[in-house]
Amino acid sequence: MKELAANASTNRMTYREACRQAIREALIDDPRTFLMGEDVGLYGGCYAVSKGLLAEFGPQRIRDTPLAEATFVGAGIGAAMTGLRPIVEIMTCNFSLLALDQIMNNAATIPHMSGGQFAVPLVIRMATGAGRQLAAQHSHSLEGWFAHIPGLKVLAPGTIEDARFMLKAALADPNPVMIFEHIVLYNAEGDLDPDVTSVDIAKARIRRSGRDISILTYGNSLPKSLAAAEALAAEGIEAEVVDLRVLRPLDNATIFESVAGTRRCVIVDEGWKSGSISAEIAARLSEDMFFELDAPIRRLCSREVPVPYAAHMEEAALPQTPQIIDAARSLVKPR
Repeated sequence: MKELAANASTNRMTYREACRQAIREALIDDPRTFLMGEDVGLYGGCYAVSKGLLAEFGPQRIRDTPLAEATFVGAGIGAAMTGLRPIVEIMTCNFSLLALDQIMNNAATIPHMSGGQFAVPLVIRMATGAGRQLAAQHSHSLEGWFAHIPGLKVLAPGTIEDARFMLKAALADPNPVMIFEHIVLYNAEGDLDPDVTSVDIAKARIRRSGRDISILTYGNSLPKSLAAAEALAAEGIEAEVVDLRVLRPLDNATIFESVAGTRRCVIVDEGWKSGSISAEIAARLSEDMFFELDAPIRRLCSREVPVPYAAHMEEAALPQTPQIIDAARSLVKPR
């Protein structure tokens, strides 16, 4: 707990620590809240997010589970329906497919099928994305799959601030919320504004203003896009970077306003291109903003292959900053 105290005084922390503080605050504030999942207790979490919480809160609040996603996600749904506020951690997002029936056919539908008699205030956290050489079975970006399901809210915190405060807002939601934490971001550091105590989980955020082109992105593609925008600015191209962060429901208003202002758009999405979040956004822009566009929509996504293990091949399979720069250059000439 010394680390918590030190970071609280400096307000500088890692994304991992921001997630930990969010969970700790939730446990302190509401006795109905508990954390459950594989290795969240004794081991401290697969990515060390829950390290130290078992010693502080005990096994009733920090509950290790068997390697049985359908079982413990189902238990979380039942606990939520009886008035508790469970935080269910799925180790990596590929394992969420083992609980897809529980998530889609129970968590997302029970409030509707019960005629509003039952709420499911469940939060499911999971690690997502590639970039840590975890190979083809542990490097998926499946948030776009879950964003297809009515009844769910899907969040993708890409900043220290969102990692720290999205959980609080998610727990206050009466419906199931899924939070996708990118594995590469856990070690990222940043300063937390002491004046910020909450975030809006209904809207996208403009992370950098610009007039020439909109870069729409989320998760670990956000820092890459911001780096690309810095490089483009040196060439006279001012890119606006929009952090989608809420993948269901998408914030059409912020997306459309940005694209209406710049009239050009690059969408960066670590998911596969076919049937992706980027495809959905491109379709909405084509349907509703066609006459506002001065150039074709460009999409940068992961190569449609199983994610390679070798570092150089993994890097080549993912959207990277130089590709974002090239895509922007192809749509707008430097001033």
